[in-house]
Amino acid sequence: MGGHPIGVGAKNARAAARRARENEELRAAGLPVRSAAGAMTEARQDELDAIDPGWCPAWDTAWQRCYRLVQNHVQAGGTLPEAAGDVVVQGEDLGRWVNAQRFGWEQLLPVQQWLLENTLKVTPAGEEERPVKRTQDTIWALNLTAARQFHSREGHLRVPRKHVEHLETEDVLSGRQGGADGPVVVKLGTWLDNVRERTAKLPEQRRADLDQLGMRW
Repeated sequence: MGGHPIGVGAKNARAAARRARENEELRAAGLPVRSAAGAMTEARQDELDAIDPGWCPAWDTAWQRCYRLVQNHVQAGGTLPEAAGDVVVQGEDLGRWVNAQRFGWEQLLPVQQWLLENTLKVTPAGEEERPVKRTQDTIWALNLTAARQFHSREGHLRVPRKHVEHLETEDVLSGRQGGADGPVVVKLGTWLDNVRERTAKLPEQRRADLDQLGMRW
């Protein structure tokens, strides 16, 4: 990304702060106050100054707070947090924040993207990293895998309504071993009850798959 967009944002922000101060001075002197449009509240200025005297409030204070915490961590010799729980500072999960920036890159302002790329070496997530979109067929395959796992272990398919089944792999969805967030949790009991309610609309092959497991219709 060419250029350095921070200067424009900082200039506009400080101009807003200056207008706010000038308005306060006019009020104190009993003089007419110009339009407050574009002025920044004193509370907003204090929030930003507390985070970083060099603030550029083109984004909210929570964003800049996390950015500064990550920057301080890296400058102190730490590695860039890449996963939730990697580094927690002042109650902020820095790994989770970094991931949120990478996967929400398109929603960031250009100046935020510039900061992340040039000061933290954070890059947008690639397509291969994004969660696999589940179709109706893959959702069925996932639930059927859970049903087969339960049947193999218990010898029947009499599943309690509130039972959940934990799958150690998600290869039925992505062709990869292991889900991005660990084991997959399937609400098997609820799913089987829902299947029974729509038996008439169930394709023959899907019904046959469950019949093989002793499904109680």
